[in-house]
Amino acid sequence: MHFTAGGKRIETGQQAGLVVFLFIQGEECMDVEHHEIRDQLKRFAPFDQLTEEWLDVLGSTIEIGYFKAGSQIMTAGDTVSHLHIIRSGAVELYRRNGDLYNRLAEGDIFGQWGLLMNRPVRFPAVAIEDTLIYFIARKQFDQLWEADENFAQYVEVEDHSRLRAAVTQQQNTDMMTSRVHKLLSRDPVMMPQTATLQEAAVTMSREGVSSLIIIDNDHAEQAGYMVGIITDRDLRKRALAEGLSYDTAVSQIMSPQLITIAASAFVFEAMLIMLRHNIHHLPVLRQHQPVGVLALSDIIRYESQSSLYLVSQIHRQQTAQELSNLTPDVKATFVRMVNEGANSHMIGSAIAGIGRSFSQRLLELGEEKLGPPPVPYCFLALGSMARDEQYLLTDQDNAMILSDDFNPVEHDEYFAKLAAFISDGLAGCGYEYCKGGIMATNPQWRKPLSVWRDYFKGWIDNPDPQALLNSSIFFDLDGIYGDTALAETLKVDIARRAQRSPMFLACLARNALNRTPPLGFFRTFVMENDGKQNKSINLKRRGTAPLGDVIRVHALAAGSTALNSFNRLDAIAESRILGHSNGDDLRDAMEYIAIVRARHQALDLEAQREPDNNVEPENMTVFERRNLKDAFQVISNAQKYLRMRYQVSRV
Repeated sequence: MHFTAGGKRIETGQQAGLVVFLFIQGEECMDVEHHEIRDQLKRFAPFDQLTEEWLDVLGSTIEIGYFKAGSQIMTAGDTVSHLHIIRSGAVELYRRNGDLYNRLAEGDIFGQWGLLMNRPVRFPAVAIEDTLIYFIARKQFDQLWEADENFAQYVEVEDHSRLRAAVTQQQNTDMMTSRVHKLLSRDPVMMPQTATLQEAAVTMSREGVSSLIIIDNDHAEQAGYMVGIITDRDLRKRALAEGLSYDTAVSQIMSPQLITIAASAFVFEAMLIMLRHNIHHLPVLRQHQPVGVLALSDIIRYESQSSLYLVSQIHRQQTAQELSNLTPDVKATFVRMVNEGANSHMIGSAIAGIGRSFSQRLLELGEEKLGPPPVPYCFLALGSMARDEQYLLTDQDNAMILSDDFNPVEHDEYFAKLAAFISDGLAGCGYEYCKGGIMATNPQWRKPLSVWRDYFKGWIDNPDPQALLNSSIFFDLDGIYGDTALAETLKVDIARRAQRSPMFLACLARNALNRTPPLGFFRTFVMENDGKQNKSINLKRRGTAPLGDVIRVHALAAGSTALNSFNRLDAIAESRILGHSNGDDLRDAMEYIAIVRARHQALDLEAQREPDNNVEPENMTVFERRNLKDAFQVISNAQKYLRMRYQVSRV
């Protein structure tokens, strides 16, 4: 049964639950109805992009149907004759086996695939609330599809494709599209490792460069003939400051562990490498041959948000107080990166790189104050900093791995003081103390490598869901200072042991289902109910965190040591754990939720409000709301797959 908007006719049918909402005649009433439909359509994509002429056509030809809660709107196998638009209420679509496929609300459309492909109903539709539907007949649908490219593109894509388009649209910074080789202005200057410091200094001055690639002339035909790099900073600190003779070989002061980048890489990838390793010069290779050296100054010219510049400033500060004075620059850098179109990977890595630099400089200052460490140690970043996914509003999550030569009686006083120094220093720089005590100041998280191995052996070999809930943060760890080989050894052990323990993976998967996306909504989102944010959605707690939990389980099952969620997804795709899926939907969902979170934090800062992880639906655009819903649906589907893949019901 349909009611034509212009009041021309009523078509009577026998479909259960469908009733006429109202039948009104008269030109005045027709105009009122016409304008109401136009106004409603203009609120939602893709109709918000239509011309006034098309809105007039639709306003005068759309038919309206009212469905009671529980009534069938479309049945599998039926002929599709109209595009369905939800005016009010909520609708669920089901797969043939009865599983829920999607939940739709006001402004959503369905039935487009049957019209496009001239196929019968693929997903039966049921009203789960009293629902009002607008119907666009096939004739108008076909004409509109032919005439309007935006409308055609919109109805041709599924939810995940629409999300991919949204992610692509917002990534518009030059750093994401510019290749490294475009920043190079000259060929690299190279010298043999037998050259003297004086020869190196003369060459750098003559050529006007701040670095030299050091080569092994005896093996110049081999791919590994580059043996190191020296910079003007090396000449100052390692040669002049140490009083070395001018005829000392450059091999004595060079950095032998070369970090390089491909000429075809993106500029933002070069930025992330410099941030992570705190280096100012990056040799650029094409087919394993050096074609130039990318300097910090080259990046800063393109990177007006200046995260690299801030990192260089951090390492120049001489006291903890001077470091704390840079705290406002962190927020300013964050806002600039968001406003200039950086993606979430760039922002998260940059802010994590800044946090790493604060930690590294504080540890250097701590060692200057307390003296050299009595035994080797490695300072660990945990959680979002380890994953390079750090934004604002973060507390401290860190630990220490000590050498197995550690003697508590002789050595612990030193490391306790060092841990306190860095923890207090980080608090002064805006990184709050961890309320759960996950810091190196806690003796439990300041242990020798052998003890850490025992920790993970217990967590993995004898898993307990509650114990894992409290320790899951340690499965995101990275060494950022000291003897980082200790951390790498531990990461390899964790990956190898976790992959071999189905029960551990099942327990970890069960915990990954504890935080769910806010998909219990029909007309609107499910809001937080914590007494403080009653009309908002926490995009970290309900979005990026549960998705990160899902990705972590799959990555450990794949035996990967990767930490960043996007890098983990690469490893997951290679392992085929997701079957035929390559994880692009998870990647897009993570990117979109994270960037919306970043955008709203930046807006808070610009409005001089305290930023948080909560967004209010009324403050989001229709575009954001629709695509957030798509992203949350991806998380919901991913959690369902996780439950099945790891047999969560057995734990």
